[in-house]
Parts: sequence; structure tokens; C-alpha cells
Amino acid sequence: MTDVVVVIGPGSIGQAIARRVSAGKHVLLADLNRQHADNAAKILGDAGFEVSTTTVDVSSRQSVHSIVEIASAIGSVTGIIHAAGVSPSQASPATILKVDLYGTAVVLEEFGNVIARGGAGVVIASQSGHRLPALTLEQNKLLALTPADELLDLPMLQPDHVSDPLHAYQLSKRGNSLRVMAEAVRWGKRGARVNTISPGIIITPLAKDELSGPRGAGYRRMIELCAVGRAGTPDEVGVVGALLMGPDGAFITGSDFVMDGGVTAAYWFGDLAPK
Repeated sequence: MTDVVVVIGPGSIGQAIARRVSAGKHVLLADLNRQHADNAAKILGDAGFEVSTTTVDVSSRQSVHSIVEIASAIGSVTGIIHAAGVSPSQASPATILKVDLYGTAVVLEEFGNVIARGGAGVVIASQSGHRLPALTLEQNKLLALTPADELLDLPMLQPDHVSDPLHAYQLSKRGNSLRVMAEAVRWGKRGARVNTISPGIIITPLAKDELSGPRGAGYRRMIELCAVGRAGTPDEVGVVGALLMGPDGAFITGSDFVMDGGVTAAYWFGDLAPK
């Protein structure tokens, strides 16, 4: 039976991971913009991968379920790379919560129902979620365990509590890592694993939007003052993704890997610490 790796949001990071884990497998690329998926398919196809494309709106359960059905019709889903999302400079708080928080929860629920034994998933979160102050234990449980279709009704996520796009983004990314931790328990019963990667500033089109947006100066300051003094590359995230999805990562699940060049460390304990 054909093994299938599904890549939702096949941008630079999604492609970098897929190149390392998809040899000999069928790669299904799904994006809200079909042209983006087709562009990625050409790159991967020219490199020798067997690829097909479809569209998906992760904020719609019906849309996510449709790609689960497409993937399952091709073969056995052994990998899921979820890299879709919007940034604080691209959308309103409500849209960020619906795409980045709710959408991720739906992807995890839907693919957790079909992921094959021995399969693995990676969700791309963000180091930004680690700059959010500690939540209460009850808030952590709500973000981790509330059924996806009830998530956006939580009082803590209403406009009177979340009115800033950055706050919405940080809550969403913190929620992603908590949700993956909880889902790892369910996926484990199927013999599968799932983890998050929380990258820092990786040079992608999304990062370029942020660097040229209203928070650009702050992003450049993070690059200058972090321990390694530079931004990251998609290929560096790809290496970590390959570890988490491959046999060398077989003992890793429910974990979140911060790879941000030391930005989080500098934010809490160094030159980036709030004054």
C-alpha cells in the first residue's frame, strides 16, 4: 500500500521537511491557494518526488476532512506536516485564532483518526508562544483538551480578552504546543507520534512580511540580540522535522522543540528582556 505524507501549507518550511521524509512516498500538498500548492509540487516533482495537490481551508472542518479522504484514497497516511497559518501582520485577532488555533486543532483531530501505526506528525508553532506569560493550569487544560469545535467559544478567547493580533498569535501558538501534547496521548493509542517545532525568525515569505511590517524593528532587534545573531533557514527546520518524523525520533512525542537562535532565552534572561 502506498505511504502518504500530507503537507498542509507547503511553503518553505513544509517543503524542507517533506524533502527529508518523503522519499518513496506519495506527497499530497494542500494549501488555501491552489497556485501555492502547484508551485511547491513543481519543485518537489522536479526533484523526483511523486506529488499531487489539492486545496484546503484549515478553518473549515469539512475542508480538512475532505483532504483526509483524498489522502486515505491514495494510501496509508504515515506522515502529516502542518505548516499553515497567518501572522500578526497578516490578519485580525479573530482570523488568527480561527486559522492558527482552531485550524490546527481540527487538523490534529481529523488526521489523528487515520494516522497509520508507525506514523508521525509535525506541527509548526512559533517561539512567539514562549514569550506569552505562564497561563493557569485550568487555561492550559482548556486549550489542550477542549473539543476543537468548542475552542473559539472559550471566554479567554473572546474579543474583550484578545484584541491584539500579536496576543492572538501567541495564544494560538501556545495552544498548538499544548494541543499536540494532549493529542500525542490519543495518537499513541494508534502507535503514532506527533510533536511541535517552535521556530524563531526563519527567512520565509511570512517572516519577510513581518520584517517589513509594523513590528519590523522589533524583529530585527531579535535577530541582532539573539545568541546566534542571525535568522534561521527553512532547511535548518527541515533537519529537526526529519528527526521528529523519522526512526531516530521514535522516542519523542508530545514535545515542543524551540529553535530560535536563542531569542526566547534572551527575552527572559538577556538583552531582549522587557525593561
